[in-house]
Amino acid sequence: MTEPAALELEREPDVTEGAEPTLLVATPEGDVCDVPGLPAFGRSGRLVQKLDPDELIPMPYGTQLYLLPGRRPAVAAGQEEQLPEGAVAVAAFLPPRYTALRLAAYTVLPGAPQLPLYCYAAVCWYRGQFHVAAIEVDQDPKHDPQMFLPRVLRRYVKRMRKQYPRNRIVGHLADRCALRYGCANAMNFFYRRWEMPIPVAAACNAACVGCISAQPDSPIEPPQQRLDFTPEVSEIVEIAVPHLEQAPGAMVSFGQGCEGEPLMRAELIEEAIRAIRRQTARGTIHLNTNGSRPDALRRLCAAGLDSVRISMNSVYRPWYELYYRPRGYCFEDVLESFRVAREHGCFVSLNYLTFPGVTDSVVETDAFRRFLNDVRPNMVQWRNLNIDPDVYVELLGVEQELAAVGLKCWIERLREEFPWLRHGYLNPPRELWSGGSWAEVFRAGQ
Repeated sequence: MTEPAALELEREPDVTEGAEPTLLVATPEGDVCDVPGLPAFGRSGRLVQKLDPDELIPMPYGTQLYLLPGRRPAVAAGQEEQLPEGAVAVAAFLPPRYTALRLAAYTVLPGAPQLPLYCYAAVCWYRGQFHVAAIEVDQDPKHDPQMFLPRVLRRYVKRMRKQYPRNRIVGHLADRCALRYGCANAMNFFYRRWEMPIPVAAACNAACVGCISAQPDSPIEPPQQRLDFTPEVSEIVEIAVPHLEQAPGAMVSFGQGCEGEPLMRAELIEEAIRAIRRQTARGTIHLNTNGSRPDALRRLCAAGLDSVRISMNSVYRPWYELYYRPRGYCFEDVLESFRVAREHGCFVSLNYLTFPGVTDSVVETDAFRRFLNDVRPNMVQWRNLNIDPDVYVELLGVEQELAAVGLKCWIERLREEFPWLRHGYLNPPRELWSGGSWAEVFRAGQ
């Protein structure tokens, strides 16, 4: 993969250009150019179509462009000769808050490597600037790339490490998560604001195909290293309480990308929650989980857990099991965890790993309506599934084009059919559960 900063458009913008989205390609060296006269295509499942201007938005700040090795850009029949020699397909990796509506369309050449774990959104040249096939689903600023300054972050990390010299969680969040991976939650911990992570679990009871911290049977490397120690309750409480008491929109979250399944450490989390709540009632205590152990989740809710986010790639059982490959739990356990959290008054979100052409397929949308009527989560987080698209459709056994309604249309239908359901991308703090605004959160933190 070419570093995003190396991809730059070769010619100057022409705002008088026509209304049809134009194909973008990359040279093998990493330069990007548009090809006037060639329309841009996007992918939904296995279906490749011209990009619809109604699904395009100007490319958001923080988007990264990637060239896709071993992949030729998709063009209409008979137009292959108009491609520049050696042209390579280009895709966009979107910043948080944005959900891809179409993926990059291309032809895979013999010997092409498997793509790393990113979402490959369709990108094109349209009306004089880059556009992506995406929709903004959240206004939450806490992962906005503009909110972080490297020099300031390094100063804050140094200060926090000096304050907590023996706390292993602080060391992990500093050396790996904030400074190496650029994890927004980890960086926000050092900024002392919003949501901070508390990783606790090295083990997992699922073998997700797209796991970002473990890829033992795959030719690709995971983008993160998994936590290699189990923290003490004292280490958790030492940093969680000051954050909850001082940060605006304060939230502490168990369950991160750099660990396994936090419910495997339910006893530790339960003890930590009770210890935290003995010292402060402020802020939100949150859990990101696969929902595999409803009985363990019930104990955490009773201890004082406020918010739960349960991850699923699909609410259609066969597709869920193919991707998550659960070990020691079943699909029904996950549904029961939603019910348990709602019964205890938690704010409950579905972390919906979204893939155009699958998430909006008739198979999935029918199952999703039943799911909503059954477990009634408060919110759906439309998170992009980071995976090689061909790996995913082959995993699910999608051998032909699925009947799909279109992601943008599907989200609009859900807003009409289920008006009580919230839509977003990131975990909201308790200040926003009843309709508060981020402006109010900011004012409260001043």
